[in-house]
Amino acid sequence: MFGFLLTLMIIDAAILFAVILMQAGQGGGLASLGGGGVQAIGGRQATNILTKTTWITGGLFMALALILSAMPSSRSGSVSEVQQRLQQSGQVAPPAASPLEGTAPPVPAPTGGQPQ
Repeated sequence: MFGFLLTLMIIDAAILFAVILMQAGQGGGLASLGGGGVQAIGGRQATNILTKTTWITGGLFMALALILSAMPSSRSGSVSEVQQRLQQSGQVAPPAASPLEGTAPPVPAPTGGQPQ
């Protein structure tokens, strides 16, 4: 089920991407091209169709994102596949080193001479 919804979301994202690229920022876009099937649709009508399609695909994208975020991606619970494999093989991960350990070189002791 998760894979199916994820596939739907990817397809929806591709459609949304294409529809947004067909629109123009300030009055141009698909309606101003004047070629092909655009004349049959009409300038104002093309803008309305693209705007409605953008809202529909955007809403579907958001709904699928919320559904997928609430669904678990695997049935194993909170343990990842890597953790399961490590537990099965009996290996234990080494303890993590302190992030500050060994990062700065030691400061040399003053020699008593004059600074130059």
